[in-house]
Amino acid sequence: MHAETIQITLLRLKDGSRLLRLSEPETGLALERALNPNRPVLRQKQQLKALFESMIHQRAELLAS
Repeated sequence: MHAETIQITLLRLKDGSRLLRLSEPETGLALERALNPNRPVLRQKQQLKALFESMIHQRAELLAS
């Protein structure tokens, strides 16, 4: 898995809230989170991406063992 293969999508829902979706086509994994309107989007994106990368690395380690 390479960080550049992670796809990031920001969706605006009908009620005005926003949803951040990260997906990785190679593994088929995806992670979504509703964004907090009181916090900067960039910071939330960075935190979610770090979590997602960690999940993918853990999955790879489990499959390798």
